[in-house]
Amino acid sequence: MPTSLSARLSLMMFLNYVIWGAWYVTIVTYLTETLHFTGAQAGAVFGTSALACMISPFFVGLIADRFFASEKVLAALHLMGAILLYVVTKVSSFGAVYGVMLAYCICYFPTVALTNSLTLRQVKNASSEFPRIRVFATLGWVAIGATIGFLRVEASSTQFLLAAGASLVMSLYSLTLPHTPPAGKGKQITVRSVLGLDALVMFKQRSYRVFAIASILACIPLTFYFSFTNDYLNELHVQNAAGKMSLGQVSEVGVMLLMPFIYRRFTLKAILMTGLLAWSVRYLLLAFGNAGDGMWMLYLAILMHGVCFDFFFMTGQLYTDQEAPPHLRATAQGLLAFLTYGVGMFVGSHLSGEALDFVTNRTGPTVTHDWVSFWIGSGLSAFVILLVVAFFFRDSGKVQNKGAAVEAVA
Repeated sequence: MPTSLSARLSLMMFLNYVIWGAWYVTIVTYLTETLHFTGAQAGAVFGTSALACMISPFFVGLIADRFFASEKVLAALHLMGAILLYVVTKVSSFGAVYGVMLAYCICYFPTVALTNSLTLRQVKNASSEFPRIRVFATLGWVAIGATIGFLRVEASSTQFLLAAGASLVMSLYSLTLPHTPPAGKGKQITVRSVLGLDALVMFKQRSYRVFAIASILACIPLTFYFSFTNDYLNELHVQNAAGKMSLGQVSEVGVMLLMPFIYRRFTLKAILMTGLLAWSVRYLLLAFGNAGDGMWMLYLAILMHGVCFDFFFMTGQLYTDQEAPPHLRATAQGLLAFLTYGVGMFVGSHLSGEALDFVTNRTGPTVTHDWVSFWIGSGLSAFVILLVVAFFFRDSGKVQNKGAAVEAVA
């Protein structure tokens, strides 16, 4: 791939994840501390991202696959997103915030699948080139996280204004991206295609069915981490908790750079299982860590994010792209986003809230949480998913180049 093209795609990834990272980790802090929402209300607003992922990806995947160039769809979505992010700073009631954030998330989350599919359309060797580009998404998340922490605006609407500015820049920049015409242009439109059901052809493969189920389940403990780790660390009186959490994305950069080597040496199944095992270990470290002599456990739990995310979720993106028919790659990425960021995290957002309430003890104005039980439960759930993959995922191949199927005996 020419260096100039790689740089353009890398900047696209960087900007797209700056927008997401500006508010995703800290929105609950803003809702509870500034707007004084209840936990249930804050959880519902946080869950709009998952709800949006269940509504939008198939439709946008259809548009990108059949009607409009991907870069133009990105530009339109981010322009609308910038407006909605500004509007959310002007409302304060639960109903208004919920409605605006749902509308915004419907605009934003399809761009995760679109930037992936646009990049994969341009690369020649997905297993080696995609990780080097995707790493800039992580750098964008780290950069905005450090900025939010430095400015101390975790409980302020400033986080949304920063995201709105980045979204406007991304809208304009999208128009400069490589032209990526719809791969399915001119093909017959059916009810199946309108609903995004064409991508379900992938479920004919046993291994992909198992992977899809594991992806849904894996996002449940994932949501436990993203929803409540910041609150947990603050309750332990860990200084600059948000800044320390960004170390997880720093570790992801290092792991992502190693992924081409890992893909050459290890099977797909081994990589997926390692990622799930890392999640189990991570939650045990969170359960028994503290801000004193157990601080090393908290640091290690955070730093394991690279293995946790890249080994399962990024690998799943490549696996999905390789298993999908060429003309349905954007729709297939939408399917994966629907299953993970949609169904899995929607269920996880509700279960994590219920789990926290279950381990919460209120004595007058004093509120305490049994975090050990909370995290051990999360770790056990990740381990159960590991067993599902170990016993039922039969694909024995490796991640291959774009256009090549994973060597497998399904």
